[in-house]
Amino acid sequence: MRQSVKTVSPMSNEGRNSYAINNIEISFLELLKEKKIEDISISELTEKAGVGRATFYRNYEKKEDILKVYITDIFSEWTSSWEENDNAPLSEHIKRMIGHFENHYSFYKLLNERNLVYLLKDVIIGICGPKPEQESLEAYSNSFAAYTLYGWIETWFMRGMRESSAEIAAMFKKQGL
Repeated sequence: MRQSVKTVSPMSNEGRNSYAINNIEISFLELLKEKKIEDISISELTEKAGVGRATFYRNYEKKEDILKVYITDIFSEWTSSWEENDNAPLSEHIKRMIGHFENHYSFYKLLNERNLVYLLKDVIIGICGPKPEQESLEAYSNSFAAYTLYGWIETWFMRGMRESSAEIAAMFKKQGL
């Protein structure tokens, strides 16, 4: 679990770093609303966040990493649902995931507008994709599920996020998956 301002003492090194990370995330999302990711400099970001460049590089290698960490954090609600209902049909997982996107619509709309939806792939694969310790059948099954989820989500974004989570789940069921 990533440190948050709420889980560590504000006076500790972890507390100060958590505060800095939070400021970087907030500042980056504000800047991303105004301009493309490639037009945001690290200097501009750290100045807006009120932190030094060293703080940025201590926590991230590149700007995309801010979004990957943020996505992973907000995915935690959906991740716990996936783990609790591991044997549920894939259509149910799709419904829950699209519901998650609907709940965080403005953030995901921003990702879509900035052509950054591809960042979701690594997060989805990390959550429900194959793991090295899995047997072959389980690894390939998880790979199928993860890439299928990503493909449907990417298509949903490309189509303007028009369909509801229930509509997506119903279409998925019709596919027999």
